[in-house]
Amino acid sequence: MIFSKLQKTNVLISFKLLKDKIEKSIKKEILQMGEKNILRDAVEYSLLNGGKRYRPILVLLIAEIVNKKFDVTCAAMCVEFLHTASIIADDLPSMDDERFRRNKKSLHLKFNEANAILASYSLISLAYEMIIKNGKILEKSMPKERVNGICILAIETISKFAGINGATLGQHLDLFSKDLTLDNINKIIHLKTISLFEISFILGWIFAGGDFDKIEIVKKCAYNFGMAFQIADDLEDYEEDLNKGKKINIAIALGKDTANKNLNKAIEDFKEGLKKLNLYTEPFRYLIKKIKDI
Repeated sequence: MIFSKLQKTNVLISFKLLKDKIEKSIKKEILQMGEKNILRDAVEYSLLNGGKRYRPILVLLIAEIVNKKFDVTCAAMCVEFLHTASIIADDLPSMDDERFRRNKKSLHLKFNEANAILASYSLISLAYEMIIKNGKILEKSMPKERVNGICILAIETISKFAGINGATLGQHLDLFSKDLTLDNINKIIHLKTISLFEISFILGWIFAGGDFDKIEIVKKCAYNFGMAFQIADDLEDYEEDLNKGKKINIAIALGKDTANKNLNKAIEDFKEGLKKLNLYTEPFRYLIKKIKDI
């Protein structure tokens, strides 16, 4: 897909506005977290640590296409809070033992390990609180029974994709699994990375009033986006990961040629899903191009 300069400019402005909305909303929410103390400072440090905000932007983007009149900002923050909580945990010495995150000290080095763990707990709780907040906002323009159904499905989605059978299990397998078969590597990618994209797509869809009967299509769409995103990322990191002896890299497991074929297949399947959901718009076409260009 080739974009004119005007199309590209318009899309970039749109993404910037969505990102700015997320940044402002996070700062506003931090101010409502109660008294200022070290734990709150730790949460603030992690949330304002320069993330790209892909996941919450997807929530807002999907909702804008489905129905602009519904405010899904709290649902978007829910996803960002879950993502940040997972990063804090992954960086711990007992996990991936990362010293830096986005060129800044990892939270456990800045505020100590205990506060990092507590900040992660706090953000998970706040994520669920955001679902309730967004439900209350929807009650102003939607029947309460429908809102209750949305909130139940949202909580079910978060619990499944972020919990013991989702991202948490993915991190466990990444740390401890000795099984380096392609099937297991795909499983780890699905659980650890794609699951949070599935939350983004589903929350954006349902909080904007999307049809519950199309949830399975939404999940498949999110899966293919997440897989394309991960394959492209692993192709970019191919040489570095190969030199480090890192095994959980789909491009290394498949080989570059097959990985590129799988990337193109995931993108085509993603396009088909978007079309079925009437989401195949200029911003998503631009995202597809960005993934291909990685």
